[in-house]
Amino acid sequence: MSERITAKKFTANVVISLTVQAVSLAVGFLLNLIVPKFIGEDQYAYWQMYLLYVGYVGVLHFGLLDGIVLRYSQYDYEELDKETVRSQFKILFVFTTILAVAAIFAAFAFTRAESRYIVAFVGLGIVSKNIHTYNSYSFQITNRINKYAAIVIAQKLSYGIAVTVLLACKVNDFRFYCLADLSGDAVAAAISLAFNRGMYFGRSLRGKESFAELKRNVSAGIILMLANFSALLIVGGAKMIVQWRWDKFVFGKVSFSFSLANVFTTFISAISVVLFPSLKRLEANTLPKLYKNIRSAVSLVLFGVMCAYFPGCAILNKWLPKYSESLIYLGYLLPFIIFSSKVSLLTNNYLKVYRKEKAMMAVNLCCVAGGFVLFFVAAFVFDNLILLLLSIVAVIMVNSMASEAVVGKVIGVRVAADFVAETVMVIIFIVSAASFSLWQGFVIYLLAFIAYCIFNYKTWETFFRKIFKKKEKQK
Repeated sequence: MSERITAKKFTANVVISLTVQAVSLAVGFLLNLIVPKFIGEDQYAYWQMYLLYVGYVGVLHFGLLDGIVLRYSQYDYEELDKETVRSQFKILFVFTTILAVAAIFAAFAFTRAESRYIVAFVGLGIVSKNIHTYNSYSFQITNRINKYAAIVIAQKLSYGIAVTVLLACKVNDFRFYCLADLSGDAVAAAISLAFNRGMYFGRSLRGKESFAELKRNVSAGIILMLANFSALLIVGGAKMIVQWRWDKFVFGKVSFSFSLANVFTTFISAISVVLFPSLKRLEANTLPKLYKNIRSAVSLVLFGVMCAYFPGCAILNKWLPKYSESLIYLGYLLPFIIFSSKVSLLTNNYLKVYRKEKAMMAVNLCCVAGGFVLFFVAAFVFDNLILLLLSIVAVIMVNSMASEAVVGKVIGVRVAADFVAETVMVIIFIVSAASFSLWQGFVIYLLAFIAYCIFNYKTWETFFRKIFKKKEKQK
């Protein structure tokens, strides 16, 4: 029997994941706020192009890893059929290696200048990123969050240390920063071999059985993979269009804005890591109430965090004056964190629990298709970057609302009133950031946030009541 997830166990897992994200936040601070200060804008733009495209190599396992998650996440490590899973790892490693060799050959045969190196490094990333995902998933699905934390911390710290050395040596060449990213994957893989030998070494299924298992995993996971990556394409597709339509310097500044926005969602992703295995092991009748509680808390926290935009801009304008435009872009982009966080943390996890991957994929693909139309019109018809950024927020908002509508139908939860309040808050934030000085905007948005907290006072009341009850029980 798999270990039951108690509130204590779930809290411990969240604390471990928050520790991971604290390290990620520190490394993110280095990558997002220190590196742009000391390397050229052109080199930073090339590095961001590599990071953009390497972020999509995970699609090249074609759903294998997602199938393993869906089919095996209810088992503890001792219960897991390691012989079967090992066979899938070997197929993954061989297949991604073949693709990497082909990508590197194509890079040097058909591309030139900086593009050659970007494609070659992305080719290496096909292996390193997919193996890192396999390692991460194998710890997450078996609820060994402490070991998952160890490999992620190792990956982030190795990356951060390598970048620090490069900055100390005054290296102004994006290729070395790409290698630093790949070296972090290599260190994490080495540690995984020590912690997780049973997932790599030993007997595996024979060829025919192995490929039959591959077929089952891909069949189970391909829809979930497409759903996940189609959601990523909403933002990634917009960044690609920025790269195609405008020059590398504009792309670099827009990428910098996205990097800053993603810092705000760091700790939300920490909870998301442990939530799915936990939801799989909870009683079905507890899921609707848990959804409402988590949803309300996430919205309150993130709307509160957005207050930091205004004083943060005042500081960053002095630290990185050459990226002052990026902070203007950030004012239009930042609200997307509210909706993307709820999708990654809640709706996607709930849809996976109820095996509604097809509905998730349908929603995401429709939003991607509609998004690309809006992005192309904004870029190539109106030639308006701000309109494109607003289109990103609008598409992610629609994606979140549509996903929540599907979840609400499944678990019987209605959040229409919350949608209205959140939309009003988003509009107030964008107007405050775009139309007023930083301090005027801060006061206007802060007053709106206080009103939002009053509107949601029951959420805070319930939250603190539960905390005090736990303290009384402990006494």
